[in-house]
Amino acid sequence: MDASTKMTTFVVWDYVVFALMLLVSAAVGVYFALAGKGQRNSQDFLMGGRGLTALPVAFSLTASFMSAITVLATPAEVYQYGAIYGFFGIAYMLVVAVCSEVFLPVFYRLGITSSYEYLELRFNRAARLCGTMMFILQTVSYTGMVIYAPALALNQVTGFDLWGAVIATGIVCTFYCTLGGLKAVVWTDVFQVGIMVAGFLSVIIRATWQQGGFLAIIDDSRHGGRLNFWNFDPSPLRRHTFWTITFGGAFVWISIYGVNQAQVQRYISCKSLIHAKMALLLNLLGLWVVLLCSVFSGLCLYSIYKNCDPWNAGLVSAPDQLMPYMVLDILRDFPGVPGLFVAAAYSGTLSTVSSSINALAAVTVEDLVKPHFSMSERTLSWMSKGLSVVFGVICIGMAGIASVMGGILQAAISIMGISGGPVLGLFSLGILCPFANSVGALVGFLSGIALSLWVGIGAHLYTPSVNYKQPLHLSTDGCNLTMTNGRLNWTLSREELPIVSTVWYFFDRTNVNEWYSLSYLYFSVVGTITVMAVGIIVSLLTGTGRLLSAMKRTSNLDLNKRGEKDFGRNNPAFCSSELDLSQVRVRRGSFSP
Repeated sequence: MDASTKMTTFVVWDYVVFALMLLVSAAVGVYFALAGKGQRNSQDFLMGGRGLTALPVAFSLTASFMSAITVLATPAEVYQYGAIYGFFGIAYMLVVAVCSEVFLPVFYRLGITSSYEYLELRFNRAARLCGTMMFILQTVSYTGMVIYAPALALNQVTGFDLWGAVIATGIVCTFYCTLGGLKAVVWTDVFQVGIMVAGFLSVIIRATWQQGGFLAIIDDSRHGGRLNFWNFDPSPLRRHTFWTITFGGAFVWISIYGVNQAQVQRYISCKSLIHAKMALLLNLLGLWVVLLCSVFSGLCLYSIYKNCDPWNAGLVSAPDQLMPYMVLDILRDFPGVPGLFVAAAYSGTLSTVSSSINALAAVTVEDLVKPHFSMSERTLSWMSKGLSVVFGVICIGMAGIASVMGGILQAAISIMGISGGPVLGLFSLGILCPFANSVGALVGFLSGIALSLWVGIGAHLYTPSVNYKQPLHLSTDGCNLTMTNGRLNWTLSREELPIVSTVWYFFDRTNVNEWYSLSYLYFSVVGTITVMAVGIIVSLLTGTGRLLSAMKRTSNLDLNKRGEKDFGRNNPAFCSSELDLSQVRVRRGSFSP
């Protein structure tokens, strides 16, 4: 490939495709704002009236965290580190099994709006506030990255102003989320998942045809070491192995699908528990499809640039720009198709950001406003919409911080692991350990947060050595130096640049710092296990006499075999003496204490 290849920008049809995606997304919000005279109360706005069915919720569950980070960063991950990332397919299967049998029934049958309300019912008000504040911090940080990623793609591909694109993303998301509530978010997610898959397929089909077929891409990937599935190294210090991805990755995604408000809010908006479980199972198919498309796109990326890596050649400034670079390289002769790909990246952002904004409004109303202020449902509905606007503005601001965090994929998963692990541990302690008390829960949670932050911040300051990260070889041997208009079209390779910070990190490392080389996928494991271990020990030390009676109670895993009333009395998640069942709102399909 010629290193001087000049990427073309959008043509009229690209703008048309892109604009249609934005128009349809906004129109969905307007429709649900007008249909049925809008939202009559906060439950209609935040929960969709608790009458949604399995299929649209399944699409929404897939779209909520399959964002522009998936469209842009996952193929770049495979390009650099290989297709071992595909083992996340196994992790997803474990996640769905655990969440559908352990967490989903608890939240659904309680009939709550905020998942963190469970923590107050099970432990106390302080535990609920800990979960709520951690969710707000995690979601705002993650959403900032999700907004920044497609703006980066637009800047690379079309030359759009980077921060203009950031602001436009936040405005569109906030618009239809504020107007239409959860129903608008769910149905735009259905449309946007289709756009994401279509964008991937456009790249895959063109790359496969250009490279001579599916088998040619597989063969190139095999010779380049990208089909590195047989890495069963048990060391937790290796960045990606079978164990770090399936075990560590499962903990990361259970913290999202099991207890994160953005996902729980969709389960409990279904009209029955059967629909909620079906949505989770159908979502697994969607996750597999998106994962397969993103991994194979990464293999296409390697097959095309195996002899001239655009990153080392200086043609792009970051790995996250590789996919948009390839799109304009191989699809520039197909007007409208590059626009479809950027629409796919943008769709991923719209789905994730709108879900996050809606969830942030829900937990703020339920956990921070309702317990302290008495308001009419109409007032709460307007407050929910106002909060949607406020959080939209905050998330746009967080995109500025995301711009300096480096690799988007690892940074995003690290944030979810560091903050999500302790929260998952807190919920698991309440549901799986009937003898756990509020003292143990709070001490365990604070311990988990402290240890997770220590490991996460240390890993950022003391980067792991190349032996642990295991990047694969990238070549620039096939790149050519050419002259255009009297200018040399070549940028100095990163390998030839003085990397002062990296040298300092390696020089300053000692054996003590090996702890900071822990795979970022294990951050969630560290937080979860620490909370549960410390919580159990402290509960036993401060709650004498309760262990024997707790051991006689029935396991939560049998709750699906019980009737609704029996569920309320015998499930250990609700049997603690500290659980105040009088606070549970009784509705159709929930149990009566």
